[in-house]
Amino acid sequence: MREAINLAKTKGTAPQDTPIAAIIVLNGRELSRAVNETEETCDATAHAEMMAFRGAGPAHGDMDLRGATLYSTLQPCGMCTMASIWAKVGRIVYGAGRGDVHQMYFEDRHLDTMDFIKDAFRNDLVLEGGCLRAECAALYFAPGDEVPVDEQGNL
Repeated sequence: MREAINLAKTKGTAPQDTPIAAIIVLNGRELSRAVNETEETCDATAHAEMMAFRGAGPAHGDMDLRGATLYSTLQPCGMCTMASIWAKVGRIVYGAGRGDVHQMYFEDRHLDTMDFIKDAFRNDLVLEGGCLRAECAALYFAPGDEVPVDEQGNL
């Protein structure tokens, strides 16, 4: 997770920079690392996790990442969680969770990453949250921060 935090900081150190990072590791080998590129690419799907998946498949030679671990500085959103299920990663480890950051980082008031995982047909995906929670949460707007509406991507 420290590697992911350092990677996130290459994007910037202010919450406005959206310093979200993801790293995918399989059998001790890093397959891919990426930061959020939504603004740079004008692509709403260019979340750090999605960009990491796009690099991991070719690096591994297969889209099936069974047994891999996805490390993310922020709890994956629904899209990234579903991509994790489809990519067949075995484990998701994240730092800051929904309760640690502003609601703007998530697409839904009530659905949580766990909702997607517990409803999946797969039952072998492990989710571990809170890894270096405070360090990760410090990268983002806090729950009580007043963030201008035009800066909130989920509205």
